[in-house]
Amino acid sequence: MKYAFIEANRSQFNVALMARTLGVSRSGFHAWSQRISNSRRHDARESLDQSVRTVFYAHKSRYGAPRVAKELHEMGTPCDRKTVASSLRRQGLRARAARKYKATTNSEHSLPVAPNVLKQDFSASAPNQKWVSDITYLPTDEGWLYLATVIDLYSRQVIGWAMDKRMHARLVCDALEMALWRRKRPAGVIVHSDRGSQYCSGAYQRLIARYELRCSMSRRADCYDNSCAETFFHTLKVELTHGVRYASREQLRAEVLEYIETYYNTIRRHSTIGYISPAAFEQLEVA
Repeated sequence: MKYAFIEANRSQFNVALMARTLGVSRSGFHAWSQRISNSRRHDARESLDQSVRTVFYAHKSRYGAPRVAKELHEMGTPCDRKTVASSLRRQGLRARAARKYKATTNSEHSLPVAPNVLKQDFSASAPNQKWVSDITYLPTDEGWLYLATVIDLYSRQVIGWAMDKRMHARLVCDALEMALWRRKRPAGVIVHSDRGSQYCSGAYQRLIARYELRCSMSRRADCYDNSCAETFFHTLKVELTHGVRYASREQLRAEVLEYIETYYNTIRRHSTIGYISPAAFEQLEVA
């Protein structure tokens, strides 16, 4: 109690004087004060670690330090990225690791190819100016499940998708038709893809013409021309399928649907748009 009194009044009175008056030593007080300080730091660190751990597992080990820090800030626990990174290291928590993935579509064909209208300009000032599309493959015990997506470059929201056990033209057409339906069939949108046979097919090109879209295709063997679509697939594979075995295509189909619609589009913080979700970013446009 005497040490607590000195601590509470040290800004007003001399520590040595109070120690003599109360009959305690200065060294004893300073040792007590140091223990209290260490205990408070320990408690604060434990509280932070608990908060970091809660966010980390809530997002199924998908978030690293930048996104965890943003999440904590929104929850009323502001702390910087370095502090969060230290907490993650201290607890042995590591976000899912990146891997390299191969391209899927086949560009070795004799079908007509559209020019590269996009030219690696992935910026957009409003929705429905530029969309990018691509196909990837996901493994199951039954064989591959192919996924085609359409992404709006304004918000990075996945606005169209389709899945099938075969990689055919209908797959990319279904994804584009979903995007058109969800966006109320806007005309004049640049729709960019690689030059795979599915995108050069008559069925896909007729869809482009019917809805007055502007077809754009990557240059041969240039992965950067469609990097936004490939980045999404990389994220999906790292955060959803890496290290997980799926017994059937239907099981994986349900997981992909949930990931896209209830997590990626609506919850996951995207670095390109200020660490908010694509849906939240588009809501800012409406507001």
